[in-house]
Amino acid sequence: MDHLHCLHRSHAHSIGCPSIESSKRGVGGADLFVVAALLTLAAMLVHLATPTSMHSPRRHAAHPLDSVPGGAVVASVKPGWRISLRSRPNGRSVGVLGSHTVYGGPLTLPVVRRRGNWLGVMTAAMPNGRLGWVKAAPGALAFGRVRLKLEADLSRQLLRVWSHGRVIRRIPVGVGRAGTGTPTGHFSVTDKMPGANMGPYYGCCLLALSADQPNPPPGWTGGARIAIHGGAYGAVSAGCLHASTADLRYLMRTVPLGTQIVIHA
Repeated sequence: MDHLHCLHRSHAHSIGCPSIESSKRGVGGADLFVVAALLTLAAMLVHLATPTSMHSPRRHAAHPLDSVPGGAVVASVKPGWRISLRSRPNGRSVGVLGSHTVYGGPLTLPVVRRRGNWLGVMTAAMPNGRLGWVKAAPGALAFGRVRLKLEADLSRQLLRVWSHGRVIRRIPVGVGRAGTGTPTGHFSVTDKMPGANMGPYYGCCLLALSADQPNPPPGWTGGARIAIHGGAYGAVSAGCLHASTADLRYLMRTVPLGTQIVIHA
């Protein structure tokens, strides 16, 4: 979260539309989540949008969706729609989601759990380690798939890019220093933005994550969001992951919004 107060206060626009791997070509703009050709995914989503019985969704166990064939499911809120984010199925509302993030990019939510017609999603609007829940209302959401996963190994100071069960790239990274260590857990990539117009500390570009820094430096008054951006190697940061310019450009090209990242010690 090095200098993320600048990022938090800016009105930066995301660049590099998420290359959701629902087809062999990249997609962007209004057709970002085209899934018409994904027959298996479409069948699954019909099931997601339909209650599994006449009982309250609370009576159903929450089923994981991390092993869906063809990649992890991501959801977006369609333009013009606003949906309630809840703490649990039929629980209290903790916010409202539109089609864009706080940084102006397209909101892309990994769907990792299902309970009846409720979807458990990763979102920066929830505390670290907590899922938010949205209702799969007909017409409100569009869906796609992401085949990549990221793994940040803090002890080795290494970021691995996974595809189809194998590592396709290993990236050395700087990590949080003592007292402001990089938070661990399951998160996602929420935004991809240029860094040059935000200050020299970001490098060429940055990938914002859904993680927050629970241990900001003393006197810190800026935002607490964690990101992958330019910077030095070693345990030197206020929580963010640092990568080289070449590796950042690779991540910007390759990693779709909504890609899940596991950060561990």
